[in-house]
Amino acid sequence: MKLYDDQLIVITGAAGFIGSCCVKYLNEKGFNNLLLVDDIKKTEKWKNLVNKKCVDFISRNELFQWLQGKEREIEAFIHLGACSDTMETDGNYLMENNFRYSVRLAEYALAHGHRFIYASSAATYGDGTKGFVDNHAEIENLKPLNLYGFSKYYFDLWLKQKGLLDKVVGLKYFNVYGPNENHKGRMASMVYKMLPIAQKEGLIKLFKSSEPDRFGDGEQCRDFIYVKDAVRMTCDFLENDLTGIFNIGSGKTTTWNQLANALFKALDKPARIEYVDMPEALLGQYQNYTCADMSKYKEKAGLPSAKPSCEFSTEEGVADYVRNYLLKGERW
Repeated sequence: MKLYDDQLIVITGAAGFIGSCCVKYLNEKGFNNLLLVDDIKKTEKWKNLVNKKCVDFISRNELFQWLQGKEREIEAFIHLGACSDTMETDGNYLMENNFRYSVRLAEYALAHGHRFIYASSAATYGDGTKGFVDNHAEIENLKPLNLYGFSKYYFDLWLKQKGLLDKVVGLKYFNVYGPNENHKGRMASMVYKMLPIAQKEGLIKLFKSSEPDRFGDGEQCRDFIYVKDAVRMTCDFLENDLTGIFNIGSGKTTTWNQLANALFKALDKPARIEYVDMPEALLGQYQNYTCADMSKYKEKAGLPSAKPSCEFSTEEGVADYVRNYLLKGERW
């Protein structure tokens, strides 16, 4: 499968963080035949789409009506639209938004032979005791820690039970950070949230460890991936025939202390870190360790096992984000 300039690529969640960056990436590759789908409402997500090129922009509630009779005009779906709030407590809303809408869209795409690429999540892995391997055989054994992770897990499970995993591409994004996340509020990356405090107070506050026997304060580990790497890897699936669920991460761990130090370095400031208690609302559903197993992605993509899946190291990604976007008030 290759990109065709005369057929539409439908991107849901197109005004969001990863979605708008996918639009930018595809525009830079010369592809403007994009249908953008999102609900901006009263947010400032519209700023993510300034200077982006597309054929139309519609609400998620209008999509299925818009699709009628256009089956032959479409090549692929990149389905990123979802409620991504890991602290959302309305299960009915999450299942309607993240599960049932995805089922309906997948059924449409598969019925008409369209490429269907969708966002799963590393949140489906839960606390990591079952590992972070994108193995289809392990899907039933995963135990998400929150409703958001459950809503994503349930769609993965539905596809497997229907025997459809070899007809779609599911992407389990790990900790993505970078430009165009300004609207995400409490779900924005720590780089985005730490910057104003680091600038004003010369200080970064990190959570004390909730598992001191496993991790020291600030030594909790996450797999951070810069959004420019995440969208490159995502859009690569438009140009290959791979199917199944794949991790989208760096395959390496970065501690919160290392992330904070990278931010101070990007600001040319001395590092100063303070540790604070974790809010009770996060206890029991906080991932202290994530690390994507990237061996399946590398093997299928034909990358040497020793070659990093990402072009940006955490330090390089943070520097690019801080210096070229956050400090300049720019979007990508």
